[in-house]
Amino acid sequence: MLALARIVWFIILIVVLFPIGMIYCCFKPRHRSLVNVIGHGIARTGKFLGLEVELRYQGSKDLPEPAVWIANHQSSMDLFTLPFALRDGVVSIGKKSLIWIPFFGLIYWITGNILIDRDKRSRSVQTLKEAAKQIKERNLSVWMFPEGTRSYGRGLLPFKTGAFHLSRQANVPVVPIFCSSTHQQIKLNRWNNGKVIVEVGETIAAQHWDQNEIRQNIKQVHQVMQQRVYELTLEARGQAFDYTEYQASLEQPMQEEQA
Repeated sequence: MLALARIVWFIILIVVLFPIGMIYCCFKPRHRSLVNVIGHGIARTGKFLGLEVELRYQGSKDLPEPAVWIANHQSSMDLFTLPFALRDGVVSIGKKSLIWIPFFGLIYWITGNILIDRDKRSRSVQTLKEAAKQIKERNLSVWMFPEGTRSYGRGLLPFKTGAFHLSRQANVPVVPIFCSSTHQQIKLNRWNNGKVIVEVGETIAAQHWDQNEIRQNIKQVHQVMQQRVYELTLEARGQAFDYTEYQASLEQPMQEEQA
């Protein structure tokens, strides 16, 4: 019964809030503040899912502007968690196919996010150049998901290089965002779906990386993010269901030392 009530409520929210949001965006289309405003609005509806989201900072809340923001990408549930870290001047880069998603696609475009064609490398490279140009000219920060796709319970997937190349092209640092795992956490028929921790990490000076060290440095960033997401998930939920293989890899050296 609760699941049905939530589904009906979200349908009502979409029908009512979508036109209101579109009208608001039409007054200043693709403005640098729109992603923050709309993103926070969507994230707050997560309360109806029984989610408690805690936002943290490892260091100062005074983040560098502009910058390239990176985060782990889990599922569509990210819409209700990650936007709590947003602020004015942050937009995202996504696949062009996102525009075909009903309701979401149009909002995604009109709020000023950048759409890229990942099927053709030459166009993607050109898009990164254009993104670097917008970062400099409009003082924008760009949010990217270095995994390139949703993980859907497979842990932290290998990183692609685009976000880090953009950091070097635009000469701006990288800001890592860690979100505890939501895999198998949200049940529509459960009133309380627990806690999610979103943490803003320390700035990474990726703009100063040497060309020959990029891939090795990306691996190190991946290891740090994987470890931190795992730790946050244990804190928030007591068990990292989609990090069982990673947990086993941590325990194996300890078992070998004891042997």
